[in-house]
Order: sequence, then C-alpha cells, then structure tokens
Amino acid sequence: MPEAYIVDAVRTPVGRRKGGFTDTHPADLGAHVIRTLVERGDFDPAAIDDVIYGCLDQIGSQAGDIARTAALAAGLPETVPGVTIDRQCGSSQQAVHFAAQAVMSGTSDLIVAGGVQKMTQFPILSAFIAGEPFGATDPWTGSKGWEARYGNAEVSQFNSAEIIAEQWGISREDMERFALESHTRAVRARTEGRFDREISPFDGVTQDEGPRPDTTLEKMASLPTLVPGGRVTAAVSSQISDASSAMLIASEAAVEAHGFTPRARIHHLTVLGADPVNLLTAPIPATKRALAKSGLNIADIDLIEINEAFASVVLAWLHDLKADPAKVNVNGGAIALGHPLGASGTRLMITLLHELERTGGRYGLQTMCEGGGQANVTIIERL
Repeated sequence: MPEAYIVDAVRTPVGRRKGGFTDTHPADLGAHVIRTLVERGDFDPAAIDDVIYGCLDQIGSQAGDIARTAALAAGLPETVPGVTIDRQCGSSQQAVHFAAQAVMSGTSDLIVAGGVQKMTQFPILSAFIAGEPFGATDPWTGSKGWEARYGNAEVSQFNSAEIIAEQWGISREDMERFALESHTRAVRARTEGRFDREISPFDGVTQDEGPRPDTTLEKMASLPTLVPGGRVTAAVSSQISDASSAMLIASEAAVEAHGFTPRARIHHLTVLGADPVNLLTAPIPATKRALAKSGLNIADIDLIEINEAFASVVLAWLHDLKADPAKVNVNGGAIALGHPLGASGTRLMITLLHELERTGGRYGLQTMCEGGGQANVTIIERL
C-alpha cells in the first residue's frame, strides 16, 4: 500500500476564552495555517487535492463548510475544494485519517488536513442549544431509537469524567496533582521555546495563552465541583479555547514532484466506538486495538499525546495501558494548553511530531476521547 507522509505541520497559538482571538473570524483563523503551509512549502497551491477540516458546532460564522471558506480566505485557487467533518473532539485527527486514507488509496496526492474552533464565540454544544436537533435540550433525548436502547440515561461529559474517577479509584487530589503537572510541563515547554517551531503567530497572539505559572494545589482545592458531590472541577478539565492547526499530507509522488522532505509517515490509523453514555472511555480499547493491529507494544512508543479532556480520562488510560507517565503529554496537555475542539486533533499531532524531532524518538501515538463514545488512534513514525 502507498505511504502517506507528513511533510509539514503548523498551528496558531491556542487562545484563551475571550483572549487574543476574541475578534478574529473563524475562517481567518483557519486560513492562517493553510496559508503558512503553502508559503513554507513553496509549491503551487493548485496541486492541493482537498482541504479537510474538523469543526464542531457548525453554526454562524463556522457554518457553510468552513474548510472551503478558510481555503478561499487563505488565497487558494478556487479549484481546491474543502470539506468540514465532525467526529466531535477528534474531528481534526479524523481529518488526518481521511487525508492519509485518500493518499494510501491512490485517489489523492496532496491534502491539507486540520481544524479550527472559535469557542469564545461558540461554546461546546452551541449547535444543540441553537437548534435542538433532537427535539430537546439534551441532544439525545427525543430519539425513540436512542431511548429504546439506552433508556433515559443522562449523557454528560462531566458525569462521565466523574464515573471514570469513581470506577478507577481516582481521587480529586490525584487529578489536581496531574493538572498541576500539566501546567508545569506546559510552562516549561513555553519558556524553553519548545513550541516555537510549531506555532505561527497570528492577530497579535504569539504564544499559547492557557498555561498558568502561578497555579497551585491550594488554589485548585478551593474550586467547586462541576457535579454536586463529585470530584471533578474546572481545574482538572480542559480549557475553553480558540485556535487552528493543519498538516500537509502527501503521497510519494507528491513528495518527489514538489521536492518535499517528509518529516514522518502515518504508521497506523484506528477508530473505535465504546459506551456512548460513559462516553470518555473509548481511548482505552482503541489504543489496545491499535497496538495489536500495528504489532507494537506500549513500550515501543517513544512519546504519547492523549487529550486531557479531563484528568480522570488520562489517569484511567495510564492505569489500563501500563504506560510510562514520563512519555505522556510531556509538554502539557489541554488542561494547561486548552482544547479548541475541532483543532485539537492536529494540535496534539503537531506537538507530538515536533517533540519526536526534538528528542530523536521514532514512534509517537496520539488518542483522544470523543462525543458519542468514540476514539481515534494515530501512530506516526518520525523519518
């Protein structure tokens, strides 16, 4: 089967809610990284076969196929199409999967895969609140087929994070120590310039706005829980954020035609569904499947990025996969850096790629929990 190569990868800084990107149009935010890829690659943009972007809550200025809008705003020729996809928090990771699969099948040679999200303008579940597509404020309530299968179970990411903490015996203190380490690692990475190569500043924002150098366990302990009587607080949850990120995925023919130097190859792709009510557990079985199919062991993986939707998600994954915590989210995760939903998948993969290059590692694994009880897993090999 033909190979799919990562030839370049770039992201904007991750802006905090009501931060530096507050007045930025989502299409311009998404266009910036596309434009940067073309300028750095110095190739004819008419060669791009497609732009595949992830974005959730496709309403307002994020509606109307923002992948296409961003591509046009970036100055790409009108012949370059764009498609917007929604696999919830893993949308841009799935964009990479679709791009790689198109290249591997021989139907495409050069694709921009990424995502964009403006959560300051459209917080999570904005589409449900605006349109109530399932007939009620609970997005799943009102579907007779759903109710027949799952009853009236409340579907909530906060409840799922709590259930995981309870089932895996993860205390509030465990999660707060993990969250503090996320901020510590992110602040160190930002200070040491580890993100400099992967970030393209935009609209006056030059670095990630989320990491808090002054946070403490005492401050975290003072916060109320998100669910009454629970353990999960905002401090151990991902931050509301704005950002875009994109990668250039190429075939061997495109690499030769444009004189690209591949930075990594896509080694393995997996997506798996699990419990849609306790919807944050899918990265565990998905990772096990990916390792089994790829013939790799967890010890073979040099670096791991797992989205810190909540601290309990990562801690449960670490427990079941028996992974080395020193290899996981080494530059911090979404608790510190933020979680710009549709852009997070490629944000994580871009950070993973650059850290593999910095440290000389070979294999990197990325996974993230997704709405509906799903998870993507991508294994890349640095070249």
